[in-house]
Amino acid sequence: MAATRERGWWYPYIFVGCFVVVVGVNAALAYFATSTFTGLETEGAYQKGLAYNDNIALAKAQEALGWTVDTKVTPGVIDTVGAKVDIAISYRDRDGKAVEGLEVKADVIRPTAKGMDQHIVLAPLGNGVYGGSYMLPAKGVWDMDVAAVGAAASYQHAQRFVIR
Repeated sequence: MAATRERGWWYPYIFVGCFVVVVGVNAALAYFATSTFTGLETEGAYQKGLAYNDNIALAKAQEALGWTVDTKVTPGVIDTVGAKVDIAISYRDRDGKAVEGLEVKADVIRPTAKGMDQHIVLAPLGNGVYGGSYMLPAKGVWDMDVAAVGAAASYQHAQRFVIR
Protein backbone atom coordinates (compact mmCIF):
# COMPACT_ATOMS: atom_id res chain seq x y z
CA MET A 1 0.00 0.00 0.00
CA ALA A 2 1.22 3.45 -0.82
CA ALA A 3 2.22 5.81 1.94
CA THR A 4 -0.16 8.71 2.42
CA ARG A 5 1.06 12.19 3.00
CA GLU A 6 0.23 14.07 6.09
CA ARG A 7 -2.64 16.50 5.81
CA GLY A 8 -1.50 20.12 4.92
CA TRP A 9 1.94 19.13 3.65
CA TRP A 10 1.72 21.80 0.92
CA TYR A 11 1.13 24.81 3.26
CA PRO A 12 4.83 25.77 3.42
CA TYR A 13 4.95 25.83 -0.40
CA ILE A 14 2.06 28.32 -0.45
CA PHE A 15 3.95 30.51 2.02
CA VAL A 16 7.16 30.40 -0.07
CA GLY A 17 5.20 30.95 -3.31
CA CYS A 18 3.56 34.11 -1.92
CA PHE A 19 6.99 35.50 -0.97
CA VAL A 20 8.32 34.75 -4.45
CA VAL A 21 5.40 36.63 -6.00
CA VAL A 22 5.90 39.64 -3.67
CA VAL A 23 9.64 39.79 -4.33
CA GLY A 24 9.05 39.45 -8.10
CA VAL A 25 6.49 42.28 -8.16
CA ASN A 26 8.74 44.53 -6.07
CA ALA A 27 11.69 43.84 -8.38
CA ALA A 28 9.58 44.64 -11.45
CA LEU A 29 8.32 47.90 -9.91
CA ALA A 30 11.85 48.92 -8.89
CA TYR A 31 13.11 48.23 -12.42
CA PHE A 32 10.35 50.25 -14.10
CA ALA A 33 10.68 53.09 -11.60
CA THR A 34 14.39 53.52 -12.29
CA SER A 35 14.54 52.82 -16.02
CA THR A 36 11.48 54.54 -17.51
CA PHE A 37 11.56 58.07 -16.05
CA THR A 38 10.62 60.51 -18.81
CA GLY A 39 9.55 63.46 -16.68
CA LEU A 40 11.00 66.93 -16.81
CA GLU A 41 13.62 68.12 -14.41
CA THR A 42 14.04 71.76 -13.48
CA GLU A 43 17.58 73.04 -13.37
CA GLY A 44 18.33 75.16 -10.32
CA ALA A 45 14.96 74.42 -8.70
CA TYR A 46 16.14 75.55 -5.26
CA GLN A 47 17.41 78.93 -6.51
CA LYS A 48 14.24 79.45 -8.54
CA GLY A 49 12.19 78.72 -5.44
CA LEU A 50 14.14 81.29 -3.44
CA ALA A 51 13.50 83.91 -6.15
CA TYR A 52 9.74 83.25 -6.21
CA ASN A 53 8.75 86.45 -4.35
CA ASP A 54 11.11 88.52 -6.51
CA ASN A 55 9.46 87.09 -9.63
CA ILE A 56 6.01 88.01 -8.32
CA ALA A 57 7.19 91.58 -7.66
CA LEU A 58 8.64 91.81 -11.18
CA ALA A 59 5.38 90.53 -12.68
CA LYS A 60 3.39 93.17 -10.78
CA ALA A 61 5.79 95.89 -11.94
CA GLN A 62 5.44 94.67 -15.54
CA GLU A 63 1.65 94.73 -15.23
CA ALA A 64 1.80 98.28 -13.84
CA LEU A 65 3.55 99.42 -17.04
CA GLY A 66 0.30 98.85 -18.94
CA TRP A 67 2.07 97.87 -22.14
CA THR A 68 0.24 96.17 -24.98
CA VAL A 69 2.23 93.55 -26.86
CA ASP A 70 1.08 92.12 -30.17
CA THR A 71 3.01 89.13 -31.53
CA LYS A 72 2.61 87.99 -35.12
CA VAL A 73 4.34 84.90 -36.50
CA THR A 74 3.81 84.30 -40.20
CA PRO A 75 5.10 81.04 -41.73
CA GLY A 76 6.98 81.37 -45.00
CA VAL A 77 8.67 78.80 -47.18
CA ILE A 78 8.73 75.28 -45.74
CA ASP A 79 11.18 72.79 -47.24
CA THR A 80 13.39 69.89 -46.19
CA VAL A 81 15.92 72.22 -44.56
CA GLY A 82 13.37 73.81 -42.26
CA ALA A 83 10.74 76.49 -42.10
CA LYS A 84 11.15 80.23 -42.61
CA VAL A 85 9.08 82.43 -40.31
CA ASP A 86 8.50 86.16 -40.17
CA ILE A 87 8.23 87.43 -36.60
CA ALA A 88 6.89 90.89 -35.74
CA ILE A 89 6.34 91.99 -32.14
CA SER A 90 4.75 95.37 -31.50
CA TYR A 91 5.21 97.14 -28.14
CA ARG A 92 2.84 99.96 -27.12
CA ASP A 93 2.78 101.83 -23.82
CA ARG A 94 -0.28 102.66 -21.72
CA ASP A 95 -1.15 105.60 -24.01
CA GLY A 96 -0.77 103.57 -27.22
CA LYS A 97 2.56 105.13 -28.18
CA ALA A 98 5.26 102.95 -29.72
CA VAL A 99 7.98 101.84 -27.31
CA GLU A 100 11.35 102.44 -28.95
CA GLY A 101 14.91 101.70 -27.85
CA LEU A 102 14.36 98.14 -26.68
CA GLU A 103 16.79 95.27 -27.02
CA VAL A 104 14.56 92.31 -27.84
CA LYS A 105 15.82 88.73 -27.60
CA ALA A 106 13.87 85.51 -27.94
CA ASP A 107 14.47 81.87 -27.17
CA VAL A 108 12.58 79.74 -29.68
CA ILE A 109 12.11 76.32 -28.13
CA ARG A 110 10.80 73.09 -29.62
CA PRO A 111 8.89 71.47 -26.72
CA THR A 112 8.76 68.06 -28.37
CA ALA A 113 12.40 67.60 -29.38
CA LYS A 114 15.77 68.54 -27.93
CA GLY A 115 18.55 70.09 -29.95
CA MET A 116 16.42 72.43 -32.08
CA ASP A 117 16.24 75.40 -29.70
CA GLN A 118 17.46 78.74 -31.01
CA HIS A 119 18.35 82.10 -29.51
CA ILE A 120 17.50 85.02 -31.78
CA VAL A 121 17.81 88.79 -31.57
CA LEU A 122 14.87 90.73 -32.99
CA ALA A 123 15.90 93.86 -34.86
CA PRO A 124 13.99 97.13 -34.55
CA LEU A 125 11.74 97.58 -37.59
CA GLY A 126 10.43 101.03 -36.59
CA ASN A 127 7.30 102.33 -34.87
CA GLY A 128 7.75 100.03 -31.85
CA VAL A 129 7.90 96.86 -33.94
CA TYR A 130 10.75 94.36 -33.58
CA GLY A 131 11.37 91.23 -35.61
CA GLY A 132 12.64 89.83 -38.87
CA SER A 133 12.81 86.62 -40.90
CA TYR A 134 14.27 83.57 -39.25
CA MET A 135 14.88 79.95 -40.25
CA LEU A 136 13.67 77.22 -37.89
CA PRO A 137 14.92 73.65 -38.36
CA ALA A 138 11.48 72.00 -38.52
CA LYS A 139 7.78 72.66 -38.76
CA GLY A 140 5.49 71.92 -35.82
CA VAL A 141 4.87 73.43 -32.39
CA TRP A 142 7.28 76.09 -31.08
CA ASP A 143 7.40 78.13 -27.86
CA MET A 144 8.92 81.60 -27.96
CA ASP A 145 10.09 83.27 -24.73
CA VAL A 146 10.73 86.95 -25.40
CA ALA A 147 12.59 89.46 -23.24
CA ALA A 148 12.56 93.14 -24.18
CA VAL A 149 14.97 95.29 -22.18
CA GLY A 150 14.99 99.08 -22.32
CA ALA A 151 16.59 101.90 -20.39
CA ALA A 152 13.48 102.58 -18.30
CA ALA A 153 11.73 99.20 -18.19
CA SER A 154 11.79 95.62 -19.31
CA TYR A 155 9.04 93.28 -20.44
CA GLN A 156 8.84 89.51 -20.77
CA HIS A 157 6.22 87.39 -22.47
CA ALA A 158 5.75 84.01 -24.10
CA GLN A 159 4.02 82.91 -27.28
CA ARG A 160 3.27 79.46 -28.69
CA PHE A 161 2.91 79.06 -32.44
CA VAL A 162 2.53 76.24 -34.92
CA ILE A 163 4.15 75.97 -38.33
CA ARG A 164 2.21 73.60 -40.62
